[in-house]
Amino acid sequence: MSLLGLLCLLLAIAASLLFALWWMQRRELGGISQVNEQLDRLLSQRGPLSGRVYLQSEEPRLQELAQGLNRVLVRASEPADKPQPAGTGLFAELADRTHEIVLIHREGILFANQHFASLVGVERETLLGRSLADLVAPEFTDLVASSLARRLEDEPAPDRFEVEIVGFQAQVSRLELSLQRINEQGAPALLITGVEIVQTMQVKALVEPTYAQELAATGIMQQAPAGSRGADLALECLAEPVVTVDVQGDVAYLNPAAEKLLQVSQVDARGKPLGELVDIAEDSDRRSMLDPVQQALAGNAAVYLGRRTVALRRPGSEDRLVEVSASPLRRTNGDSDGAVVLLHDVTELRGTARQLSYQATHDALTGLVNRREFERRLEDAVETARRGDSTHILCYLDLDRFKQVNDTSGHQAGDRLLRDVARLLREAVRDSDTVARLGGDEFAMLLIGCPLDKARQIADDVCRKVGEHRFVWRDRIFQVGVSVGIVELAQQSGSVEEVLAAADSACYVAKKQSAAGSSVSIYSARDEAAARSSGEIHWLQQLQTAIKQERFELATQTIMPVSPTMRTGPAMEVLVRMRDDAGQEVPPTDFVRAAERYGLMGVIDRWVVQKSLDAIVSGQLAVPAGRCVAINISGQTLGDTQFLEFVVECFDRTGVAPSQVCFEMSESAVVANLDHARRFVGVLHGIGCRFALDDFGSGVGSFSNLKTLPLDYLKIDGAFTRNLGSDSVNQAMVAAMIQLARTLNFQVIAEQVEDAAALEAARRLGVDFIQGYVISRPQPLPLAA
Repeated sequence: MSLLGLLCLLLAIAASLLFALWWMQRRELGGISQVNEQLDRLLSQRGPLSGRVYLQSEEPRLQELAQGLNRVLVRASEPADKPQPAGTGLFAELADRTHEIVLIHREGILFANQHFASLVGVERETLLGRSLADLVAPEFTDLVASSLARRLEDEPAPDRFEVEIVGFQAQVSRLELSLQRINEQGAPALLITGVEIVQTMQVKALVEPTYAQELAATGIMQQAPAGSRGADLALECLAEPVVTVDVQGDVAYLNPAAEKLLQVSQVDARGKPLGELVDIAEDSDRRSMLDPVQQALAGNAAVYLGRRTVALRRPGSEDRLVEVSASPLRRTNGDSDGAVVLLHDVTELRGTARQLSYQATHDALTGLVNRREFERRLEDAVETARRGDSTHILCYLDLDRFKQVNDTSGHQAGDRLLRDVARLLREAVRDSDTVARLGGDEFAMLLIGCPLDKARQIADDVCRKVGEHRFVWRDRIFQVGVSVGIVELAQQSGSVEEVLAAADSACYVAKKQSAAGSSVSIYSARDEAAARSSGEIHWLQQLQTAIKQERFELATQTIMPVSPTMRTGPAMEVLVRMRDDAGQEVPPTDFVRAAERYGLMGVIDRWVVQKSLDAIVSGQLAVPAGRCVAINISGQTLGDTQFLEFVVECFDRTGVAPSQVCFEMSESAVVANLDHARRFVGVLHGIGCRFALDDFGSGVGSFSNLKTLPLDYLKIDGAFTRNLGSDSVNQAMVAAMIQLARTLNFQVIAEQVEDAAALEAARRLGVDFIQGYVISRPQPLPLAA
């Protein structure tokens, strides 16, 4: 039968059964609802059907329904090619003779002994190829799947745990399983052994005659009256702790398992209230809670705390986590005869669950929160910030020079360094803050309710501590740094992905701002909102990719002297272009603003200078004798104290004559960085470089300051050269600029000259050089031969 036909058959069976049983009572309808929900879940799975209907109901008709559906599911999920059974011969014979459960498991079950097959209610061949995780109750699925996978890979995982197995007739059995890694037919596998834990109703029947009679009538078990030698022996042999109390709540009996759990002998405990022996408290906050024994006696009804785990606090001993149920004992005439208390110790199971939860949310190397858990906490913080309840700070950290440690001393040294850094970060924040390792050498800090100025102080302290840390590995000493990007989370903040991208970008800016690392860049929530609305975050990500992958290209535009006899001055201007992910050219106006906002123009300028000098050496840039190439320098780059040393190093490395290069700086950039500009221009002009003041007339520069700089050219802003042939106001402005330039002994370049009329007007007014579409359009730099 095809999968589609089988699905239709299952749906038809479920529909007909639901229609036939519509008249059942509310309890039955609730059970049918469970069946329907589970069928929907099973049918929504991709691939072959895997699973069974798990129904918690004592109604016989509903049990028959679940059993019938499970038989259909078993047949539907049988693999076409079953794996060959493992564990043949003597091992299989011994496994079948033991009273324990025995499995061999890899991706699925390779061998199951007869005891386990009988427990789940199918032939053992039906189990081959199925995963044990598919046979347990839903709340144990993740625990079993994770434990099997980790143990199979020989990773740390619990060796023993308790689970509930759901049989193919919807019966439930509680097992204690043990895992051991073995070699099976040349490949790793798991040997799984286990014992069945006695069910609560069986224990209750041993001590409560009325309940035992009810069970005996149903044939579930034979009656064993309380106080009989058989009942006493059974209670003593039980692994589950059992306590009985009289009508006053004083202890009447402890079985050996209860004596061990409570750490008191039956002789010492008899006649004392259970509350004097142990204090029952909530597991979550350790607050004392009402005694379930007294509740059962007072209400004359069973008290079952179920999955609500409580802590037994014993004087002088560690707490134990237990599941508690207390049921009143009644004589045949109905009079109360005390109560029976069942204690199920789940300390190891809860410890295993907590360990798995910790492993799922923390980084195994550093012990810090991992990326997944950090993003969950960040989402909560962003939500509270949007509501205006509080403002928080996100810090994104990236280690500097970490790769050097890994490359020279190995990954073991790198792991040790990451643990050291994790310790320094934990020490720098409060207990209420979160420190995470996002991956590699990237970390993050979430500072809850922290003002921006305080966050800056914390980030500076982190940079200082990491920078001062001397990492010693064998005979070498390493010094690393850290770059920190700070984002303020407030009402304007975007999604988790957007604030993480903004923090990553701010960290990237911090790293590029200082070649030595250990710097901080702040990016406020208002900046993030503005960047999102203008689309600059998109360009920032494009820029980061372009820088890493060197998607920039050079182009040139000719600069022509007005006089044909002019043999000096700039011959061309170098322009930068960027390619997007699709390989299309991106105009500078589309990415320069974002680069300036995020402090990346210095990185781009360095790339342009280096590639331009390399092109001069290789002949790609053919510079006429006596002429020079104009290269733009942004204001951010002028403010970089290390850029001057970088340029000098490029000249030394390439051997290019400084006289072949003319640096262009805008008027506003010079005024904003006047001290740096004086040093930059003074040193490079002294070795032969030329300098031009770009976009002259567009700013509000101080002429008294400009005249102190050793400049060679004034480049009139294009706003004054457009329509120069017909605009009398522009002509007057240009004439005034030329007169000023002559006074300062500068030559004049008119840029963005686009038509013949403007060209003629510029010549008439006395400019020295022309640049614009009327001369030539920008041309891509030809590749080296």
